[in-house]
Amino acid sequence: MSQYRDGSDRSGPRKYSSLRIDGVAQAPSRAMLRAVGFDDADFQKSVVGIASTWSNLTPCNMHIDTLAREAAKAVDENGGKAITFGTITVSDGISNGTPGMRFSLVSREVIADSIETVVGAQGFDGVIAIGGCDKNMPGCLMALVRLNRPSIFVYGGTIRPGEKGRDIISVFEAVGQRAAGTISDDDLAEIERTSIPGPGSCGGMYTANTMACAIEALGMSLPNSSAQEAVSDRKMRDCRDAGEAIVRLINTGTLPSDILTRKAFENAITVVIALGGSTNAVLHLLAVAHTAGIPLSIDDFTTIGARVPVLADLRPSGKYPMSELVRIGGVQPLMRMLLGQGLLHGDCLTVTGRTVAENLADVAPYPANQDVVHSFADPIKPDSHLVILYGNLAPEGAVAKITGKEGLSFTGRARVFEGEEEALAAILDGKVVAGDAVVVRYEGPKGGPGMREMLSPTSAIAGRGLAGKVALLTDGRFSGGSRGFVIGHISPEAAVGGPLALVEDGDEIMINAVSKEIMLQVDADELQQRRNRWQPPPPFAERGVLSKYVRTVSSASRGAITDGPL
Repeated sequence: MSQYRDGSDRSGPRKYSSLRIDGVAQAPSRAMLRAVGFDDADFQKSVVGIASTWSNLTPCNMHIDTLAREAAKAVDENGGKAITFGTITVSDGISNGTPGMRFSLVSREVIADSIETVVGAQGFDGVIAIGGCDKNMPGCLMALVRLNRPSIFVYGGTIRPGEKGRDIISVFEAVGQRAAGTISDDDLAEIERTSIPGPGSCGGMYTANTMACAIEALGMSLPNSSAQEAVSDRKMRDCRDAGEAIVRLINTGTLPSDILTRKAFENAITVVIALGGSTNAVLHLLAVAHTAGIPLSIDDFTTIGARVPVLADLRPSGKYPMSELVRIGGVQPLMRMLLGQGLLHGDCLTVTGRTVAENLADVAPYPANQDVVHSFADPIKPDSHLVILYGNLAPEGAVAKITGKEGLSFTGRARVFEGEEEALAAILDGKVVAGDAVVVRYEGPKGGPGMREMLSPTSAIAGRGLAGKVALLTDGRFSGGSRGFVIGHISPEAAVGGPLALVEDGDEIMINAVSKEIMLQVDADELQQRRNRWQPPPPFAERGVLSKYVRTVSSASRGAITDGPL
């Protein structure tokens, strides 16, 4: 490519910052920058924005200020000039099961908008974005795609396990165990006190670790940035390497649009499946691809999933925490395995300046005695655990997370709840029993609003010993920590008149992961009568961020996007 998108020459590094700091007319700009640490020599350098999601409101992000300072130092040492700025984060672990969870998916858009706003206003020549909690990753990446200037994403890293190998999901499931009477108040308090030992993102193949691995597979992070502990020398080295690499990317003029191709997204989906990753990856990769102008649909997960096995025995459905994947070598050996089987596109460019195949050429295989990542001859599941379902209950599709441990089909009687709180109370009170198909509706992008995660209900189901014995269906979504027979992203959602709005207690619901069907066993005439009686819910909010979100957000089947053609 010899030109930038706007037609300007790409024979050398593009100096966005020159528009803000060069020439007589920009003397006021330089005066402002001198006050924040620029000297005469710095005005000749490439300026790199360091987008930090630091906050002490969550363990996922409490250390990111340290990482940002390390990256900024490396930029300066390698001939650039770093400027650090902040953006928001929210904590899913804190807000799950509460009205605050409505803001979680919304924060993805706020993060993307805020980074784009700062970089667009200040004219940085390159960007390093550092994220920890779930929505940080897609939010940062969407901003980097929109800006389309040299960029790298750095993952904040995974948390170390708590005592007895516990993590945040241990606490959520303990709530269900306490309700079932299988543990005491003292047991619950001990689990609460010992599960979160310090900084880092939730420690299984939950959404944060899933999306970090996906971004690495896309080529937008340095090798193994996704598989490092938050508090480690390797993570600090990752930040220093990113500072060096961003200056190199600026000098070569390498852009996200050079890296984020259709093949790159196929690589990301492949890695997510092999790792047994979160259903949220479907939502977020669709959104990032939309931002990048790359055609991608939920059906691509089916096509790719038919040929890619689940290989990693990682939580929540598997045995091991993320720290065990880190210990045996991270994601790079897995990618080399996939490449060797012809399941990855090796010719995709990455932020190293090399291709995927070149990055993997000297990667050592996993140790022979490990059982965290299985061989192709002994997969956890021979095809994808992310199953896209269609039927009269989900004409635009639904996303199921079915590892096979729960079985591959379920038929049960509907227990309908108008929101998460009703469902959770019924589960904890023992009113949900084996054979129930728990329907939690009006939790979609518009109806929630914000498409809340059902981590509290699914964890309560697991804690009460009902995982695999009941199904949970929703137009909301699931945490990467959810397990069991769960179906989310049901589209169209109930709030816009989707079929989920017509389900009544006692209706038979059939789910089949093999035929990829989700059917409400009610005849068409009866459904039409119910539709004639249905009334849309009143608006949740008349103003504010949730109101704006409802007016702009698309269906979950398209990634719950809010910008561009919807």
